[in-house]
Amino acid sequence: MDQNSFISGSYYQNDYTKEQNSQFTREFSAITEKMAGCLDQGLAADSEQMQQAVQEHYNFCLKFWKPTREAYKSLAMSYVLPSDYRDSYENVREGLGKYIYDAVIEFADQNLA
Repeated sequence: MDQNSFISGSYYQNDYTKEQNSQFTREFSAITEKMAGCLDQGLAADSEQMQQAVQEHYNFCLKFWKPTREAYKSLAMSYVLPSDYRDSYENVREGLGKYIYDAVIEFADQNLA
């Protein structure tokens, strides 16, 4: 799948209030920091702690869409290909995008149909 196959988050309709969007931002930031913490601790992408963080990430995604295994893995690919997603994660921690990608692939293969 090439980079042009990805659907940007900007294509999704957002009918949420300012307060709801603020809450979503806080939730997503907390998940990202948990993932960064796993990376900082040197935990493997398939570690229990990181997989729990990926479960939280997946649950967060469920608020907006229900990704299949392949769709969730495709989203994760945007964390390593040149994209705003990758840049955002790399601004948190160098290597975080690839780390999350590896963890999401493991999670999707183990838990999603």
